[in-house]
Amino acid sequence: MATTINSDKSETIVGTGTKIFTSTRTTYSADANGKIDPKSVKHELMYYDAPLSPGIVAATSTGTSNDWTFTNKPLSSTPWLGADAQKSLKEGALKNTTQQQIKTAATKGKVSEEQQKALSTKQVNTATTNNIDDIQSSTSKDIANEQKQTRNNFSLTLKYPENLQAEFQDVIKFNMVKYSPKNFASSGGSSFGFSSRIQAGNKGRDIIGTVTLPIPGGISDGNLVDWGSQSMNALEIEAAKIALAGINGGGKEGADAANDGLTALQNNLGDAKKGLSVYFAQAATGVTGLLARTQGAVTNPNMELLFNGPQLRPFSFTFKLSPRSKKEAESVRSIIRFFKQGMSPIRTESNLFLKAPHTFQIQYLHKKKEHKFINKIKECALLSFAVNYTPESNYATFTDGAMVSYEIQMQFTELEPIFNDDYGNAANQPDTEIGY
Repeated sequence: MATTINSDKSETIVGTGTKIFTSTRTTYSADANGKIDPKSVKHELMYYDAPLSPGIVAATSTGTSNDWTFTNKPLSSTPWLGADAQKSLKEGALKNTTQQQIKTAATKGKVSEEQQKALSTKQVNTATTNNIDDIQSSTSKDIANEQKQTRNNFSLTLKYPENLQAEFQDVIKFNMVKYSPKNFASSGGSSFGFSSRIQAGNKGRDIIGTVTLPIPGGISDGNLVDWGSQSMNALEIEAAKIALAGINGGGKEGADAANDGLTALQNNLGDAKKGLSVYFAQAATGVTGLLARTQGAVTNPNMELLFNGPQLRPFSFTFKLSPRSKKEAESVRSIIRFFKQGMSPIRTESNLFLKAPHTFQIQYLHKKKEHKFINKIKECALLSFAVNYTPESNYATFTDGAMVSYEIQMQFTELEPIFNDDYGNAANQPDTEIGY
């Protein structure tokens, strides 16, 4: 059953000062639980020549959109609402008045605030918002749909040499995983930034391929942190001190800091006077280094080495693979393909986006357990992969065409920097591993 609610008349100034009187009449249908069907909603904007004159339907709108259809006078092409009023109804004072009228009428009609959303025309850009949602949904779907030839599953048993036995010898293991972007940290928590990246082996993120090789010679690591020298002269120090005091403590603390600076200036009046005179002389003449030339001194720069941030660690590996059988040659071919294809960008089905390549977890293992005497490595991206097909400087193959020897060079970089807490707290217990 349809329900109709009417608002009181309101006076609105539109255009160049034109005063008009309007009210709204809204019709809708609701189910037994009071839930309003947005498709059933119809708004009518009533126009009055004067406060006591009978109302005339000047425009209509359906649903929660603000797209009004204007009614024309009989035998005339001029709508009841003129151009100024129509513009005001789209984006102006009349739009705000109309929205308020609908809300007030709904409140008087005992429509709940939740259900008023189905009546409100505040969602002027509802169609646009829906389009944005559709675009976002379509974008997510498009990114999820990859080209049909995309490979997301590789062998989990690739190894070289064929008789490699991880149970009895030290090996390096490369696990390939699908790249996992980070999400924003949940609001309301105690931390900012991003949440932790989902690790391989957890639900929703599986290892999609594995290569096991002997640990090569020349392995190393280098932890990197960015520090840099910075300077701050006396004037900059005092200005910063005053600014911080004012921001943190208000005007009084800022004034106190300024007074402290003046006191320090008065106590060192001789040096300050000399420094200021040289400063203004340099500014007037464009000459630099005047104090050093005339006094053999410079303004104390208060130079200090300060922490700028962490850096990402690179890792390089070189392997020489010389197959001794047809099966081993096939394994070497698959290993090379494993890294080449895994590091390649992924195209979406529409070819509109490129997704990040697969990434790698690298582990040094001793008897199938994590090596305690070699560094650990965080998840890495494979930045470069080079193959030398003639490492002996001679072209030589077996009868089936397989090269007698290959040399591969890989350059990885960790996705995240190393932090102190990554090592854990072992202050009161012995260090059982090198860690990162």
